[in-house]
Amino acid sequence: MILTVETQNEYSEAMEVIETYLAKGSSNLTEPDLAELQRLSLLVERYEEEHYPMPVEPATLPEMIRLRMFQENLKQRDTAKVLGITETRLSEVLTGKRKVNMDLAKRLHDKLHIRAEYILKTA
Repeated sequence: MILTVETQNEYSEAMEVIETYLAKGSSNLTEPDLAELQRLSLLVERYEEEHYPMPVEPATLPEMIRLRMFQENLKQRDTAKVLGITETRLSEVLTGKRKVNMDLAKRLHDKLHIRAEYILKTA
């Protein structure tokens, strides 16, 4: 039984056990198996957060819009509809050819849930 995940070896061992559980499929796991999978996943998550930190947020507004599009599984056409703008305008914003005005900033905040502070800082 793996009690800690503090070294690369412990991390590798935990990942092997997790992969074994995942290969069985969740419907084939017992309650103790599911509890162990969750426990190991939390240990691995803590290790990854410490040793492989992810950037907190994208550096530019176009990158953040693309991230939100990915997270929401939206195509550029769908995103333009959600924002109430043309695909051309969205394309220009994503490529950096057009700056975000106040109206679009509000829509990005309301529709894509991008923090207003982030928009102001990166626009």
